[in-house]
Amino acid sequence: MRMKIAFSLLAVATLLAACATSMNSKSSTKLTYPATKKGDLVETLHGTPVPDPYRWLEDDHAADTKAWVEEQNKVTFGYLEQIPARTNIKARLTKLWNYERYGAPSKHGGRYIFSKNDGLQNQSVLYTMRSLDETPKVLLDPNKLSADGTVSLASLSLSDDGNLMAYGISVAGSDWNEIKVREVDSGQGTRGPHQVGEVQRRVVDERWQRILLLPL
Repeated sequence: MRMKIAFSLLAVATLLAACATSMNSKSSTKLTYPATKKGDLVETLHGTPVPDPYRWLEDDHAADTKAWVEEQNKVTFGYLEQIPARTNIKARLTKLWNYERYGAPSKHGGRYIFSKNDGLQNQSVLYTMRSLDETPKVLLDPNKLSADGTVSLASLSLSDDGNLMAYGISVAGSDWNEIKVREVDSGQGTRGPHQVGEVQRRVVDERWQRILLLPL
C-alpha cells in the first residue's frame, strides 16, 4: 500500500513539474474560453431573491449542455495536447501500472469470488471458482458492459449461498445506478416466481445505496 502511495505521489509530482515547465514556456499564450450563456432564473428562498443563471447546465442530457461541454473540452484538450512531456508521462505511468494484481477473495456458500486485473484493464474482472485448485471462470467483466468503456461496475452483492449476484452499474460516471440481478452459474437473469433479473426486473435510478441480497 505504501509503495502504491509513493508511486502515486511521484507521478503527481512529475506531472506538476512538467506542467509548470510547459506553462511557463507558454505564458504568452492566452486561452480563449467559449462564452457561457446566463439564464434569467431567479428563485425566492425565505424571502430572498437568489439568481441562478447557470441552472440550465444541471441538465446534462440537454443539447445546450452537451454543446457547452464539447466546446470546453476543445479548449482543455487543445492545451493539454501541446504539453511536451505529456507523452513521456503517459508512457511512464503505463509502465508503472502494468502489473498483474488481485483483489481480496471472499466465500459465499461453496463458491469463491475474487477480482483480477491483468495490468492495464480499465476495470478488474470478477472471477468465481468452487475450489481453490479449480480453474477460475469469469463471473463478470465490467470492461464489456459497454463498447466505449463508459459503463462501470459501481456496487456488488452476492447471496449467502453464492447462487445470485446483484450489481449496480454507472453510466459515464453518474451517481445514479441501475441494479441488475443474475444467476451466478448461468450468468443469466433469474427465472422464477419472483421475476427478478436482468430481463424481468431492473431497479433503476438507485443512488448512494448499498446492495444486499437477503434470503427469501
